[in-house]
Amino acid sequence: MTGARKLVVEVISAKDLMPKDGHGSSNAYCVLDYDGQRKRTKVKSKDLDPTWNEKFEFAIHDPSAPGVLEINVQNEMNSGTGRRSSFLGRIVVPVSTVPPKPEAVRWYPLQKRGLFSHIKGDLGLKIWWALDEPPKAKNEKKEEKKLKEEKTEGAGGKKEGGGGGKKNQSKDDGGGDQENQGTAKSEGDGDAKENVKVGDGGGDEKPKGGGGEQNSKGAGGNGGNAGGKSKEVKKEVKADNQPQMPRPSLITVPETDFTVKETNPDLGKAVDYRQHFDLVEQMSYLFVRVVRARGLMGKDTNGLSDPYVRITVGPVRTETKIIKHDLNPVWNQVFAVGKDKLQGGTLELSVWDADKQSKDDFLGGFMIDLSEVPVRKPPESPLAPQWYRLESKVGPGRVRGEIMVAIWWGTQADEVFPEAWHSDTGGHAMFRSKTYLSPKLWYLRVNIIEAQDLVAMDKGRLPEPFVRAQVGPYQMLRTRPSAAVRGSSPFWNEDLMFVASEPFEDWLNLLVEDAAGPMGEILGLARIPLSTIERRIDGRPVPSRWYILEREGGKGGPFLGRIHLRLCFDGGYHVMDESPNYISDTRPTARQLWRPPLGVLELGIHGANNLLPMKTTKDNRGTTDAYCVAKYGPKWVRTRTIFDTFNPRFNEQYTWEVYDPCTVITVSVFDNRHTQPTGPAQVKDLPIGKVRIRLSTLESDRVYTNAYPLLVVTPQGVKKMGDIELAVRMTCASTANLMHAYVQPQLPRMHFFYPIEPRQQEHLRVAAMNIVALRLMRAEPPLRQEVVRFMLDTEAERWSMRRSKANYFRIMGVLHGVLAIMNWFSDICSWKSPVTTVLVHILFLILVWYPELLLPTMFLYMFLIGAWNYRFRSRIPPFMDSKLSQGEYIGDLDELEEEFNVVPANRAAEVLKLRYERLRSVAGRIQNALGDLASMGERLHSLLSWRDPRATAMFITFCLLTAIILYVTPFQVAAVLLGVYVLRHPRFRDPLPGLPINFFKRLPSQSDRIL
Repeated sequence: MTGARKLVVEVISAKDLMPKDGHGSSNAYCVLDYDGQRKRTKVKSKDLDPTWNEKFEFAIHDPSAPGVLEINVQNEMNSGTGRRSSFLGRIVVPVSTVPPKPEAVRWYPLQKRGLFSHIKGDLGLKIWWALDEPPKAKNEKKEEKKLKEEKTEGAGGKKEGGGGGKKNQSKDDGGGDQENQGTAKSEGDGDAKENVKVGDGGGDEKPKGGGGEQNSKGAGGNGGNAGGKSKEVKKEVKADNQPQMPRPSLITVPETDFTVKETNPDLGKAVDYRQHFDLVEQMSYLFVRVVRARGLMGKDTNGLSDPYVRITVGPVRTETKIIKHDLNPVWNQVFAVGKDKLQGGTLELSVWDADKQSKDDFLGGFMIDLSEVPVRKPPESPLAPQWYRLESKVGPGRVRGEIMVAIWWGTQADEVFPEAWHSDTGGHAMFRSKTYLSPKLWYLRVNIIEAQDLVAMDKGRLPEPFVRAQVGPYQMLRTRPSAAVRGSSPFWNEDLMFVASEPFEDWLNLLVEDAAGPMGEILGLARIPLSTIERRIDGRPVPSRWYILEREGGKGGPFLGRIHLRLCFDGGYHVMDESPNYISDTRPTARQLWRPPLGVLELGIHGANNLLPMKTTKDNRGTTDAYCVAKYGPKWVRTRTIFDTFNPRFNEQYTWEVYDPCTVITVSVFDNRHTQPTGPAQVKDLPIGKVRIRLSTLESDRVYTNAYPLLVVTPQGVKKMGDIELAVRMTCASTANLMHAYVQPQLPRMHFFYPIEPRQQEHLRVAAMNIVALRLMRAEPPLRQEVVRFMLDTEAERWSMRRSKANYFRIMGVLHGVLAIMNWFSDICSWKSPVTTVLVHILFLILVWYPELLLPTMFLYMFLIGAWNYRFRSRIPPFMDSKLSQGEYIGDLDELEEEFNVVPANRAAEVLKLRYERLRSVAGRIQNALGDLASMGERLHSLLSWRDPRATAMFITFCLLTAIILYVTPFQVAAVLLGVYVLRHPRFRDPLPGLPINFFKRLPSQSDRIL
């Protein structure tokens, strides 16, 4: 009969806790709460990696609903007023997931209690449930002891009988079956059968001695069970002693997969004579150039044929285009078949006549042994094509004619490779590698000055006109309404800025509307072609012009008035189409303002590894058709699409000119969803991942070969989609020019002489992104809008709880150095290390008596810190960090779902209400923090404002006395006295706050005047 269940928790240790005792350490202890039962571990003083090894047991009252176990890690702090605790983290474990037996140590990441909790570290636990055995009576204990003696005698009889159970007998002396007494009989039998096979005792072996068969069986069974338990314990100990693995993400994969790994590709074998393709691996291809044919046989009724060439090599089969009604066709097509696709040693070329009504007719063909095909490498001249006589399939037949073909082995460095048919792209020409250029963007400045002779439809009232300006389908701005004054012309003098692209095909439409009249009342309009507007490269004034207002629809009629405008294209600005945080180009629009390039950026895209399936084929098989897109400046490159593989190899190399070293190149991988010509037109290419590399983090003339993780944020958390292997090299022509660029303004001069407001700059950036996306969509083959928007990160400005957390912890990371200095100074003042404190006293006295050494000492200290950190510099470029992005551990998945929701939201009212309340909570904390900062500033201001007359009188009296004392006291003496007072020993300190702090906190602020 089994007893009640109990929960066993063994608190092993913790690691990497947050220091919270003010001295760079913590006094950690754990508080365990389960179902109204609370227990606590011992306090481990001054240890960020404490070890407890304490075991606790809790009663499980309701096994059907066991609830959760909560463990809070606290830091005990001793102060003058008593003991108090600070929060170090917590974990919550559902008891329903606890195993029924002990397992290896499991590490749980400590969770935060609130949004702005600063928590880190892990807690190692062993948790399992067991049966709570009731206390045994004395008679049961006597019977159990007697049973043990009988088992011992049986084991001895077996030993005498030669059963071979000596080893198991020694293990069974401790009563191995006592622990399993409460288990079911069938379960015990199963364990015994299993353990007999692995134990040393022979439970199945017949004893030779007579009369000992029953005892030998019992001994063999117990011995086997004991041996199984010993083996199980050994396995558990071995699992505990295994090297500690990295923490798994609560959402997807271990964080070690989120790191950059170095690769060692075999570079340089595909080099051509211009030193291209030295950053990628060599890929061998069989090139077949089909030029033309002559003297073919006519198979149609008109005596002609519709010939095409079929190329077959192993499983690869492709065809040229069909030439209608010609016996001497010209194709001039090149085909590239990857060496990894070849199976077999022959190449077959055959000419066929295309027929719609019947089977295609054979016109002849020939075969070539691949071992006889020559190898060509640039800078060799192109291989001259040769004439090959067409042959019949079986013996001599009615086949005639010749075909001109060139066949050779080459690499991706061959000049015909970009325009050739590729076997790994499925034969579609639109999936070849392409280079795109963003349109040249200009800022259009529209200065609306005034209007004259406007006429309203209602003669009895004064109009309140305003101007609505529109450029293209998406950019529309308006001025403020002008005040209605009889006898005067409306005056605005407002600047409206738009983004336009070359060639200027759009029009500037200006509508003068009446704000006081009926809705949509138009007083007049003016249409100005953008190609007629003047361009400028600096801030020189542009002459203004008067434009006649026309009637809507262009119909004739009475005079409607005129409008005064000053129009120009500003070429001195850089038109931003991406975020300033990872901008890739800073040049102005006007080419005459460009500086010479500083160097060259080379990118080798090797391939991707272990991509996840992105779609399902007709036979329910997962597949991925991957391609890469890289952007730097106005130049976009797209690799060819590799069909149906999770490990595509591109091995393509591209080059950009570098004008600013503090820029970023972006590389992304996408899944091509348009591989089927009959697929839906509305389907979008899905992003697989993105990598950004800042050029300033690269050393000059060094090749970086790394595999970067492809991470995407999904509504379920951060997900690793695979890896991408890249080789990057930045070469600079002059190191002096490169260093000089660091002290130059990053943006052109117009951004500083005539600055644009941040809000207006963001609107212009969105307009520029839309123009670039629409223009690249019109290319052939198109670079789709979803690809451009993902590369330009159009959703960066949308609200996200995850990004808000990331920015908060970034601020805390920035302040970490200040806090570390404050903690170091606190340790000095508390004499934690007497030797260090004495040295600081000596340094302080030296700087006081020789103040001219203050600045040299400070700069020398920073130099030493930088020189020391040189040893620990990163050897790989920075990458997309999931931990910094707060996407590694997601507490509430609704936060991510909110980030992906459309605008306006389309969720249920309850969900939106929950999000609104969460946003109000976060905003309330920010509001209180800003209020506290404002209160501190107002207290400083109130020192001399006489808002508190007594406090101001005390402060100015103190200032007068201090001034008199400092006038008669040398500066060095005053500084030494102040330093000695601040650095005094703790025994001379009062645990209560100092007089200046008490006085400052009592000063008034404006918070009590807020409603």
